[in-house]
Amino acid sequence: MPLAAALLLTASCSEAQSDKSKSGKNKTAKSASKSGPQKGGDRRKDKAAAAEITGLQRVGSLKGVVPESSGLAPGSTAQSYYSFGDGGNSATLYEISGAGKLVRTLEIGEPNNDWESLSRDPQGNYYIGNCGNNESTRRNLSIYRVRLDNPQQAGKINFSYPDQTEFPPNKKARNFDCEATLWNEGKVWLFTKDRGQSSTSNVYTVPEQPGTYTAKKVTSLAIPGQVTDAALRPDGHRLVLLGRGELFILDGNTWADILKATPRQVSLEGAGQTEGAVFKDSNTLLISTEQGELYEYTFAQ
Repeated sequence: MPLAAALLLTASCSEAQSDKSKSGKNKTAKSASKSGPQKGGDRRKDKAAAAEITGLQRVGSLKGVVPESSGLAPGSTAQSYYSFGDGGNSATLYEISGAGKLVRTLEIGEPNNDWESLSRDPQGNYYIGNCGNNESTRRNLSIYRVRLDNPQQAGKINFSYPDQTEFPPNKKARNFDCEATLWNEGKVWLFTKDRGQSSTSNVYTVPEQPGTYTAKKVTSLAIPGQVTDAALRPDGHRLVLLGRGELFILDGNTWADILKATPRQVSLEGAGQTEGAVFKDSNTLLISTEQGELYEYTFAQ
């Protein structure tokens, strides 16, 4: 069966199942993203809770380096990564070390309306998701395609959603905010952050080439949380959707299988407002938070 047809058969949602920590406690009885981890709060208790999460280790800080880090992608070397500030910050990519030390900055030649994600294709093109849409009111959604040897020259992939007819729709139907995008198989994939009440991340695609498009809706995933970033393992067999204080892990031998997989849910409660994720290697995820913390998460399996 062609891949496109296989993907279209995945329109039904699957129930998410939760991982349990080695202590035996179910960390995911409630989705951290629905209650929030909120800014402020008792950070001492948060840090203590984060320190107890199996596989999670704080490795550095982005404080004073990247304002409100909202995404991560591979850098110019195997030991560096790119991040950026959330909407309202400058149109800047920050190259950082794995401990959060600044390597260099790059000014991008397009505005930061609401940057939320960053990914790279095998040819070295970077895709900046300028598609944050908190209130589902934006009509200027785009993804910038940039080569970092010429960051001032950015191509624009403008897009709209095929199923959005109101700006904004009623609050229960606000599922047009996208903070997670990635390049895969010649397309840019978008995973929405559900701000309504359906606990669903809708999956769309747009072409990788600059132009103006109506996004194609491929499927919907049952995700009991608000998706803030996406990362694909280098071998293509594991997709991680980051939430606010949690991970959703989908495994499969093919991309079509991954989009039909039952998500495994892992709590990161106490880590903060987790916003950026990138694979360091096949078993390790680098995670950034809006508060400026940098973590590594090692997968148990």
